[in-house]
Amino acid sequence: MDSNLLSRVPLFSGLDPEAQQQLRAMMGETTLRRGDNLFDEGDQGDRLYIVVEGKIKLGHTAPDGRENLLAILGAGEILGELTLFDPGARSSTASAVSPVKLWYLDHADLMTFIDNHPDLAKHMLQALAQRLRKTNEGLADLVFSDVPGRVAKQLLDLAKRFGSRTAEGIHVPHDLTQEELAQLVGASRETVNKSLAEFMTRGWIRLEGRAVTLLDVERLERRAR
Repeated sequence: MDSNLLSRVPLFSGLDPEAQQQLRAMMGETTLRRGDNLFDEGDQGDRLYIVVEGKIKLGHTAPDGRENLLAILGAGEILGELTLFDPGARSSTASAVSPVKLWYLDHADLMTFIDNHPDLAKHMLQALAQRLRKTNEGLADLVFSDVPGRVAKQLLDLAKRFGSRTAEGIHVPHDLTQEELAQLVGASRETVNKSLAEFMTRGWIRLEGRAVTLLDVERLERRAR
């Protein structure tokens, strides 16, 4: 996976193979165990990270102590890109939900690379716009969708990014606890568990610890609308 990872990262996929090799040579590498923090909310940051293996969760803690899970990122996805253009405090905490391998690129190195490859700036703007669009869609879901609809939509999104087709359906090893899944949906654990129990009763899903198998994708898609 490592050899062609940059070609799968939307931010860098437009670069020719030689430029991708040059960029890879500028990157460092680090690993995390499950539960380790990559960075904390409020830390000063000037690095972009690429997930090579495993999963990272991005979370935010409210002043009253409540936690909100903003996103789950897997192989080929990036984090920390905002601080490359505006170095400063991190807006979220990044933690490993499984063993993780990452590549990282410092702000100064990326700026030097962009000077020699100006088209990369266009790709970065596009990637940031896509991230903003997804954030806006998530906010709209919180306002207009009920909890079961949000649960169905989140299961489908996790399946699209982390799932694999089996004889029964789509197996999704999301690596999340029930509390983390509830935070990702933006609802209480009890309410999310009721939705999952309903989906199981209807035969749409099968829960398997920190994984789920989607048995009836079409019904879930209808419920997610």
